[in-house]
Amino acid sequence: MLRHDRLVRGGELSDGPGSLWALVVCGSVTLDTAGGSQPLVEGDAVLIGGGTARRLTAIDDSVIVVADLRPAVPPGGLSSPLLIRGFSARHAGVAALITTCPVRGECAQPMFLAGYAALLGAATVTSWRGTESSNHTVDGAVASVMTELMNRPGAAWTLESMARIVHLSRSALVQRFRRAVDASPMWVLREIRMDAARQLLRDPARPVTQVALAVGYGSAAAFSRAFAARHGLAPRAWRAMSPSPSPSHDADRRKT
Repeated sequence: MLRHDRLVRGGELSDGPGSLWALVVCGSVTLDTAGGSQPLVEGDAVLIGGGTARRLTAIDDSVIVVADLRPAVPPGGLSSPLLIRGFSARHAGVAALITTCPVRGECAQPMFLAGYAALLGAATVTSWRGTESSNHTVDGAVASVMTELMNRPGAAWTLESMARIVHLSRSALVQRFRRAVDASPMWVLREIRMDAARQLLRDPARPVTQVALAVGYGSAAAFSRAFAARHGLAPRAWRAMSPSPSPSHDADRRKT
């Protein structure tokens, strides 16, 4: 789970029981726990264990990224709350990725979520340890490539063009993706394109051919084969079974 929450001044973050990881994208909030109150400003992150009662209240209008890191951060050993000042500055590539690309709904595929959690978990543990040990350093090259893929899913990406972004060989890039997200760059590209395609297909006025070109496929036929292989349905059939977003939902997406 990774989502963006908008809080108006005085609003409280709504979340259920369990552990919580949060990053202040803009604005500022107050964290209240049994140990007292602490302000979090833009770029600060916090990891709060499930056993810690807490309340996050917006000091002014704010945007918060919220994630569940239980699959990536081992229980025990970390203080709660663990406040990480300047997380966005320390881990700029990861911060850029998660602040521009929320993962939700049918886009929340297990492998993709695991990749997000691995990057966030490694960054959090690294910050806590106060060292850039090779076993816990977030791979900025992987984060940078993923950000570019998400920003331009329709580009004519190849393994070589991805590797050029971070000045690596193709084999080195594949190895680093495997270590960071347990998947190949081309697999990640396909998931990003399918994510973008699902969003575009929700607009019934958009032709499938237009969707295909927007997400990097040379023809509607090639896109339909890839989409059906991934979802078990052709794009038109998937569109027919998926509700179109309401105008208010569209507005929320444009703001996020």
